[in-house]
Amino acid sequence: MPNNFALGQENLWSRRQLLKLGLAGAGVTGATALWHTLNAQSKSIVKIPPMEAIAPTTAPKNAANPMQVLRNFDYGTVKQENGRTIREFRLSAGTSIIQLNSVVSYNIWDLNGRIPGPTLRAKQGDRVRVLFHNQAGHSHSLHFHGVHPAEMDGVRPVSNGSATIYEFDAEPYGVHLYHCHIEPVTRHIAKGLYGMFIIDPPKPRPPADEIALIMAGYDVNDDNRNEFYAFNGQPHYYMDNPIKIYQNQLIRLYVLNIIEFDPAVTFHLHANFFDVYPTGMTLTPTHKADVITMGIAERHILEFSFRYPGKYMFHPHQDAIAENGCMGNFEVVADSKKALSTQKNS
Repeated sequence: MPNNFALGQENLWSRRQLLKLGLAGAGVTGATALWHTLNAQSKSIVKIPPMEAIAPTTAPKNAANPMQVLRNFDYGTVKQENGRTIREFRLSAGTSIIQLNSVVSYNIWDLNGRIPGPTLRAKQGDRVRVLFHNQAGHSHSLHFHGVHPAEMDGVRPVSNGSATIYEFDAEPYGVHLYHCHIEPVTRHIAKGLYGMFIIDPPKPRPPADEIALIMAGYDVNDDNRNEFYAFNGQPHYYMDNPIKIYQNQLIRLYVLNIIEFDPAVTFHLHANFFDVYPTGMTLTPTHKADVITMGIAERHILEFSFRYPGKYMFHPHQDAIAENGCMGNFEVVADSKKALSTQKNS
């Protein structure tokens, strides 16, 4: 392994150097595992209703595809080096245009051609290696929440056309995030450079239908106030395309608030209560609620199941935020042995 990968060096790479290493195509992640390989520690079966991954037809490059974000976890390319598990991820910053409604489009910075960026997933103790290639026209970086050496903290600018490598141990377990940390940080995050970073505990959590929901806002007129809000990138998407879940199935919801310009938001689930695992850093819930409050970059695991079939809303309890795009529905499907899609952990 060349010294360029050594921990403690945050090297910038030219496109010519990237080509020599075969990394110029960093916009495509390594082996991406979907929901059917989650955790892979249990022989239980988790039922997942059929899912239609419909991308907004007016979104170039499919940058905003909320249905695809839901159960899509990137476990990276797994390698063994010196007896350790290495999870190698490739992230590339670029530019896209998304259509927020029938008349408003918005220029964003994307990661791997999507907003939010890929949901990266590792197990506590794994070595994480992130190959970051900046092709977004401005200097950017990736700052990961968690524990790591200072030189891996992602505050050093990576100029356009260059690349760097972040390498650190995955710790502690929990629900974390990553985002650009170049000033103005608020603007770089608000324009799309963020994603969820899950570190699974050594002891696996019980099998569940696992879903990621990331709340974000859009300031389209640069007045430091959001005019639109969204779950997983696209305003109002889950109102028109409800998230299907099965009746009596345990749902594990990974929720992240990355709404800039608003100091805090709430998350409310209709007709139900959920167990709360703050920051995902506990294996037992601390309390039960139907509304939680989260500051910027705060995140939790919420677990619940629905007793009755039907459609149930979820949204922030601030009406202005909900009405401007951050609102959706769970569609609870009657329990049936004829599930068309299952998750088998083995």
